[in-house]
Amino acid sequence: MSDQALSGIRIVELGGGLAAALAALLLAEVGADVVRIEPIGGDPLRKADPGAFAVHNRSKASLELDTGSPEGQAELARLLGAADIFIHDSDADLAGGLLEPAALAARFPHLIVGRIGSWPADHPRAATPVDEGLVLAEAGVFDEQPPIGRDGPGFVRFRLGDGGSAYLCAIGILGRLLSRDRLGGGRVDTSLIQGAMSSLLMLWNKAEQSTPSLDGGHIRKVMATIYQCSDGLWMHVMSNPDKVPSMAAGISQMDPEERERLLREFPSPSFNIPSDAVNAVVFRTRTRAEWIAELRENDIAVAPCLALGELYDDEQARINGYAIEVNDPVLGPTTQPGPPIGVQPPAAVRHAAPPLDSGRDVVAGWTPRAAAGRTSSSGGAGALPLAGVKVLDLGNYLAGPLAPMIMADMGADVIKLEVPAGDPLRNVEWAFNGCQRNKRGIAADLKQPEGQAVLKRLIEWADVVHHNLRMPAARKLGLDYEAVSAINPQAIFCHVSSYGPTGPSKDWPGYDQMMQSSCGWEYEGAGEGNRPTWFRFGMMDHQCAMASAIATLIALLQRKADGKGRAVNASLLGAGMMTMRETVRLADGSLTPYARLDHAQMGTSPQRRLFHCADGWIMTVTEADGAHARLLGAMGAADVGALEQAMAARDCATAIAAVRGAGGQAVRATENQREAFLADPDNIAAGLVATFAHPVYRRLDQPGALFSFGNAQVQFRHAPPVIGQSSREILGECGFAPAEIEEMIGRGVVAAA
Repeated sequence: MSDQALSGIRIVELGGGLAAALAALLLAEVGADVVRIEPIGGDPLRKADPGAFAVHNRSKASLELDTGSPEGQAELARLLGAADIFIHDSDADLAGGLLEPAALAARFPHLIVGRIGSWPADHPRAATPVDEGLVLAEAGVFDEQPPIGRDGPGFVRFRLGDGGSAYLCAIGILGRLLSRDRLGGGRVDTSLIQGAMSSLLMLWNKAEQSTPSLDGGHIRKVMATIYQCSDGLWMHVMSNPDKVPSMAAGISQMDPEERERLLREFPSPSFNIPSDAVNAVVFRTRTRAEWIAELRENDIAVAPCLALGELYDDEQARINGYAIEVNDPVLGPTTQPGPPIGVQPPAAVRHAAPPLDSGRDVVAGWTPRAAAGRTSSSGGAGALPLAGVKVLDLGNYLAGPLAPMIMADMGADVIKLEVPAGDPLRNVEWAFNGCQRNKRGIAADLKQPEGQAVLKRLIEWADVVHHNLRMPAARKLGLDYEAVSAINPQAIFCHVSSYGPTGPSKDWPGYDQMMQSSCGWEYEGAGEGNRPTWFRFGMMDHQCAMASAIATLIALLQRKADGKGRAVNASLLGAGMMTMRETVRLADGSLTPYARLDHAQMGTSPQRRLFHCADGWIMTVTEADGAHARLLGAMGAADVGALEQAMAARDCATAIAAVRGAGGQAVRATENQREAFLADPDNIAAGLVATFAHPVYRRLDQPGALFSFGNAQVQFRHAPPVIGQSSREILGECGFAPAEIEEMIGRGVVAAA
């Protein structure tokens, strides 16, 4: 695989969490040489969670190093001097102060440093341990997922912060690589809270002049169209099934008064499915397999609710390399999630997770890298890595538009091209606004010859053409790679699909909800014994989008080397499979153990869970040796049930002090944090809040920067655009005369605000 995109790039990884490990993995499997620094005795995950270790550390070399000793620090410094990239989640004062940002920059000016913290380094909460549960609970994220059958926050059994921050770190690093000749080395800083913010963007906002559609996202309800069938199995349906023959027959056979009562008393949670309560009755008349077959025959978006790991057998996942076989030296033959991106040469597993300290030979030949001097004066202080990159965004919903938004945050000039009626997600303003900022907007009817002329000039303008239209429809509009490359041979074309670029399901419709159900998260997130439930964070869309950003930046790096355009891709299925990375399937068909959520959705073990106190909730982690036993002793409790009673009699501050006194970690699990987060001066100062002037909302606040680049901070230049907000400006830049522009607007070919 020596011709892979990142061949010859050296990465040192020093991390205790899964986020740093995943960020390095994503780069390792497109060719980078990654050396993972492990503590003396090895990463505790090797024994505690061998399945997760096997996935996160494959394709890497291992080096056992005592970074607390002078000898270990000297070796780490040697490696950093020879590396291109350093990925870590460690405190600045570790390794003898070597990791302090200013010290790293002074000693290794060539080095790109990607750090994943708990909160941004300049935030007062930055000292919070880099722990998913603590960060999300303290920020109020757990309160955004209502538990089943009780009040208060619910433990979110999905690595929202880990996954988001890993992708963001890798994206930022690739941006830094792309601009290294003009900007040199430098920092990419992100955090678990910013990883979670990639999804909170659609839920947390505040408008001076709001609308009912915008306010809809503020309602903390799990509104999901999940149905049980006659065999007791569940499925998630995402488009209106009323005209499917068996459903239509079932509805017609219902007593009309009963049908009207159901519709009246049980309003549908989805505008896509107006007859939800009636559909639920009819779905219980046939088996899931029968329903899914008929629904798919009628182009209805549907997916089964599967247990975690069942998707490893999926034909589409195997055809596209999203489920792969890896012979692990400890676990033997395993089935694991494959790389979530499609690039050329393909991303690939290079080898299984390595034995401890088996990478000595790899690093023995590492020689120092020369300082990366700038070859252009166009860079400099405050320059963002994608300044000068031009992106044409034709995506709809979430999985398409989010990646161009992230690239816009990194300095790219992004034009959103939509039909005059607008992106279908505009009807759901709270979700639409979460993936559209920093773009200019134009609207044109691509089915008209004049609209095609507009499209042609925008493709000629673009470095990147990015969309998630279903490919049969895209081809009719000239939005397949062959058509795009005929206009602009140097264009990078990125397509986001539901189920991957090849195989029998390649053109199926798909949604975040369907991928949550297929990948097992609707069971895992519900807790033991509960009916499946949907996470309202939309994280499958978001992680898919971030995977597409990685693929796009890799292609831009390749184009920089050879001048050639190329096609890349990502999919909901590929990103969804990678979320299963906590467990692998063994040769006997079983899964390696992984954390399971309890019935009350309080946590995954007595050592990692929520507690209700007299004046609120706390999140506790007592996994350090002896910490849980000491806590039980200090609270006079024999078991976790008695500990619940003891916690309930104490206020949060007292309970948190008791946990910390026992050697554990605890934070307050805050509630109702949407407006509080956006108004917090500390969050505002750290760039975690974006504020825009908006033609409809007047003032719009939403979660802000997902990362920073040292002396270059994300700038909030454009609010999410209204339809055709910049149509005249963009058409003028494309060379259309003012009279032509007004004629197209007058005929409805182009919409302009």
